[in-house]
Amino acid sequence: MFADLLRERLGSVIEISPPQIQQLERHFELLRRWNRVLNLTSLRKPEEIVERHYCESLFLAANLPGGVQRIGDIGSGAGFPGIPLAIARPEYSVALIESHQRKSVFLREASRGLPNVTVLAVRAEQIAATFDLVTSRAVQFSEIEQAALKLAPTAAILGGANPPSAVCFTWNTPITVPWGDQRKLWIGTLRST
Repeated sequence: MFADLLRERLGSVIEISPPQIQQLERHFELLRRWNRVLNLTSLRKPEEIVERHYCESLFLAANLPGGVQRIGDIGSGAGFPGIPLAIARPEYSVALIESHQRKSVFLREASRGLPNVTVLAVRAEQIAATFDLVTSRAVQFSEIEQAALKLAPTAAILGGANPPSAVCFTWNTPITVPWGDQRKLWIGTLRST
């Protein structure tokens, strides 16, 4: 079911191999099991989960700017967009940043077997490491901008039609996400001082 839904919804956005689809499906099944006890996503229908979480994350993987090797996913929650991004782009190192301890336990379990993924169970402001790019999708950018500023020179945000409110970042023309009326991929760079 998952593989068929993913292929149908994803179309030609990005090429995913059968082993990558299996890794994504493993995450999907784990997410559905854990979501019964730990509220990881409010979406319940498989079609919605695949489209909103997996397809959008894979869309980001297909549209990453050049020069990216290390990615920090702020407020990773259930692992979006970080885990699908790490599966689709195994050449990148992805840090899932999640301060909620129970969610970080889920992320450790979900990322088992993904050598390019680490879980940082702290607030983004407490991280000393730096990245080439930070990403987020279910967090108001204004709430994480100061941490993003410290962590990376570039941010990629999956969000709505309006640009993320930001003082320190300049946003490029958004890329329209193929699913949903108002979904956009915003890529911003630090403003020169």
